[in-house]
Amino acid sequence: MYRLCAYDKDYNHTVISLMDKGKYGPLLEEAGVVVHCLNMPAGRVTLSGLYQLFKLVRKLKPDAVQAWMYHADLLGGIIARLAGIKNVYWNIRHTTLEPGHSKRSTILIAKLCAKLSKRVPKGIVCCAEKAVEVHGEIGYDTSKMMVIANGYDLSSLRLIPNPQAQLKKELGDVFPLIGMVGRFDPQKDHFGLLDAFAFVKNAGVPHKLALVGRDLNTSNVALIEKIQFLGLKGEVLLLDQRTDIPTIMNSLYLHVLSSSFGEAFPNVLAEAMACGTPCVTTDVGDAAVIVGETGWVVPPKNPQALADAILIALNEQQTNPEAWVSRKVACRERVVENFSIETMVERYHQVWSLS
Repeated sequence: MYRLCAYDKDYNHTVISLMDKGKYGPLLEEAGVVVHCLNMPAGRVTLSGLYQLFKLVRKLKPDAVQAWMYHADLLGGIIARLAGIKNVYWNIRHTTLEPGHSKRSTILIAKLCAKLSKRVPKGIVCCAEKAVEVHGEIGYDTSKMMVIANGYDLSSLRLIPNPQAQLKKELGDVFPLIGMVGRFDPQKDHFGLLDAFAFVKNAGVPHKLALVGRDLNTSNVALIEKIQFLGLKGEVLLLDQRTDIPTIMNSLYLHVLSSSFGEAFPNVLAEAMACGTPCVTTDVGDAAVIVGETGWVVPPKNPQALADAILIALNEQQTNPEAWVSRKVACRERVVENFSIETMVERYHQVWSLS
């Protein structure tokens, strides 16, 4: 949503948050987007908040309302209709709606949206083909659904000359390096990745593993214990949350995504590929659609399969440099051709059909 609002130069955007400004409110305001906050508590709907939303929509009189995610789809969609807005669109960002993986309240809201999907929205944007399949199965009106893949600013996600030199100043000579960017979360299956990396190390591969993201640091007791149990102390770099992701991606020989569930359109794959870094990924969400023929796709929750794919990739990198260079070029080209920010914005314009 931030990228859509910030990079769309044809339409003026106003964002209404059901809660507070969060991380992206200030960033949106820096990009010139007006942000209103209803300040409703997380997980709670208040009558005063709904009334404030109704008044805002009536006052703003937008040409279109693009709701974003289940709660906003439901509340924003209904309130916009009551306020007289005909061009109401929903947005779905999930591909997993299963007990144990999704909150019960989230599943209930999604099922309620499914019942209302024939009447409330004019169209429903999904970020992944898998999302259309999953939501069609619970009753969403698939005739209104279309897929718009995430788009990326390729001026910042690009090839950087000699990126490893920048990291060597901070980390020392830790190369060669493979890695994964993504917060510490059960759905990312970092423990499964560590199991796979243990297989890779047992095969005699010299690469180290870099883990980048929130809570991937030495304060994570469970993670440290897992690393020590597998005998990987000194082989895994915990780099925590960082702002130099293009440098990280450029410095990796290979990016690995080990997610076991919950992904719709994994941004990190496209971000790595935009930097010319090939990827090994589990088959979650639209991961296979993103990498196409440029990378390797394996079943989730299978560390041995993940390790085998990593070994195949690294073997090509070491024994066939010409093929590896061609693969790196193909990664970048695939993102440029299919997942640019300009392509995403244009697709939303086509959906809204306001011009």
